[in-house]
Formats: sequence, C-alpha cells, structure tokens
Amino acid sequence: MTNPVIESPRSGRVAPEYTRTGASKGNFEMVAWLFMRVSGIILVVLIFVHLWTSLIDGDGIKGVDFGFVAGKWASPIWQIWDLVMLWLAMLHGTNGVRTIINDYAEKDSTRFWLKSVLYASTVVIIVLGTLVIFTFDPCPVIDGVAHVAPYCPAP
Repeated sequence: MTNPVIESPRSGRVAPEYTRTGASKGNFEMVAWLFMRVSGIILVVLIFVHLWTSLIDGDGIKGVDFGFVAGKWASPIWQIWDLVMLWLAMLHGTNGVRTIINDYAEKDSTRFWLKSVLYASTVVIIVLGTLVIFTFDPCPVIDGVAHVAPYCPAP
C-alpha cells in the first residue's frame, strides 16, 4: 500500500471549482468581515449605554413609556444615538444573514431571492426607523388639544 501524495497547501494548484472568476475578485468580503468586527464593538457600547440610561439609571422597565421616549428623543443627541444604533444593528445583522445565505443556499436562484428579500426588508426597516426617529412628535396635538408634558415647550 502506497501513501498518497498530499500537495503543499501553497503549491498553487487549485481545483477548478474553487478558482476565482474576474467578477469575484476584490475586497468586498474583507471589508464586510472588517465591518462586522468594528460595528460589533461600536454596537456593544451603543447598546450598553442605551440599556443603562433606559433601565438602570431610570425606573427600570416600568419607567419606559411614551413620556420616557418622548423626553429622550427631545434631545438631538439621543435621536442620533438611536439612529446610529438602528443603522449599525440592521447593517450588521444583514451582513451576517447574507453570509449565512451564501454558505447554505446551494442554488444561485435561491441565493438571489433570499438576498433580495433580505435587502428589501433591510431598506424598509431602516427607512421606517429613520422616519420614526426624526418625525416623532413628543408634544402631539390630538383633536385640537395639546398634550403638554414637562419636556414640551410652552405653547
């Protein structure tokens, strides 16, 4: 019995099914990998500060209501904070699911449709979330009656 010859991993011989085509060359996957690491670190900070200000520093979960959110979003700093958290979380999650689809969807057509649904839902959630953050009226007027709260300017 002879031992099979195992080529050196760096011998330069690559099976045809693993060769890169001209369309697949580039740095996209490396940039996506780097984005996951950087956005993950930033998200940890954003989320823990969010949880601290919402739960620990306040009245706990029972204190999170319309007034709490309205008071928080009356400040542009918290609007931007939540916007960055929304965008990073959605893009981070989308990139992760894109990787899973690439790994497990065997047919090109399945991969195409799964990623199309993923990207469409990501755009919808980012657009709706951004609209909610910037069009949220903390001092609403309902049926001609201004609902004044301590964080609202005087009418």
